[in-house]
Amino acid sequence: MNRFIFKSYSFNKVDKIASFNYEFEDGQHFTEKVKFNSSGKYNEGLLDKALFLAFVLVGVSYYKTFPSIEVLVDFPIDEWQANFFNKVYQEGLGQFAYKNDLTRNDLAHFLANTHNNTSSVSYGGSGIMALQSGGKDSLLTASLLKKNDIDFTAWYLSNGDFYPNLLDSVGSKLIISNRSIDRINLNNALTKGALNGHVPITYIVQSLAVVQAILIGKSDILVSIAHEGEEPHCKIGDLLVSHQWSKTWMAEKYFSDYVNRYISPNIRIGSPLRCYSELRVAELFVDNAWADYGQKFSSCNISNYQQGNNNKLLSWCGKCSKCANSYLLFAPFLSKTRLDKIFGDNDLLTDSKLEDIFKGLLGIGGFLKPFECIGEIDELRAAYYMAISKGLYERLPFDVPESNFDYKRLYDAQDWAVKVLQ
Repeated sequence: MNRFIFKSYSFNKVDKIASFNYEFEDGQHFTEKVKFNSSGKYNEGLLDKALFLAFVLVGVSYYKTFPSIEVLVDFPIDEWQANFFNKVYQEGLGQFAYKNDLTRNDLAHFLANTHNNTSSVSYGGSGIMALQSGGKDSLLTASLLKKNDIDFTAWYLSNGDFYPNLLDSVGSKLIISNRSIDRINLNNALTKGALNGHVPITYIVQSLAVVQAILIGKSDILVSIAHEGEEPHCKIGDLLVSHQWSKTWMAEKYFSDYVNRYISPNIRIGSPLRCYSELRVAELFVDNAWADYGQKFSSCNISNYQQGNNNKLLSWCGKCSKCANSYLLFAPFLSKTRLDKIFGDNDLLTDSKLEDIFKGLLGIGGFLKPFECIGEIDELRAAYYMAISKGLYERLPFDVPESNFDYKRLYDAQDWAVKVLQ
């Protein structure tokens, strides 16, 4: 067995670069570097605890090349941590397992090597750091913070030399961390038969966000995730297959618990939008953020968020499931002219090339729900009929079941995060 080894991690105090090192027993190795910003003063012990979490979570991007059941972690982890990491490397890799014909038994199984590793420390930081992407959810959070005169630092994690220009105006201050993925060794692994596929990227980003928050003295980390990811695509035995596992409510609570137990009880991380449906978020975005960002934002991954893409100016491809999903979500709340404009003056409901994508989004004819961050089937059916009832949009060329989805229903969320925007 070619076991995956979590080799080492370090932080250079001078250039503020964290290095995460991994290898397989056959010698294949990877090093990822992340450059952070720093205010100059931070608790080194606290930072180390956050770096360890990032070290393990970032590793999933390299582990997936040649997944093994056994992994070698020469660092103390207790049973709670082992169970946490097993969730990430199993449930978090559900889509990856589906695409590569794997089961839970083929994925990593972490084992505890110490009895109790909980040693979180007191932290005196304060203030808000809000994650930004240029998509509707994070821009809505920024808009509501500004509307309520709440000071915050906007944070963007870049995978290349660019970032969305619109982020320059979203917060009191914008800071950017740069993630240098080891593409050279990943590509080399592919020539040797490595596997590829989706990873729980939200968890990776959140772990790096905790590191960055500590380095600039912030205590409250806001991610912008609505009620989503709860509807699995399918199952492999007892393994739920989901594109959005690390965006689920359970995952948010689990991540927050880890931070509280193993880093600091004084650091809070959560989503102020968790209580809302995706459809409700779209309505709130139109009411609170469209005037500023309607012609500048995008949720299209193909056009903007592929590794190395120049995403200074965000756009929509108008051809993918994320674009079709966004069209459905916004159609009930925008005039057809305004909505079509951001898609190049195209009505996506009449595009025959998107017909099968819409069937997947709406649960029609056995088409699999697309592996994307999208609304629930009943939610999108409700959005479709809300749009049709306006008399502006044409019907799709197939029947769509009715839905009684209550898009204004409030879901469970962390109280402190929700209250930030109230």
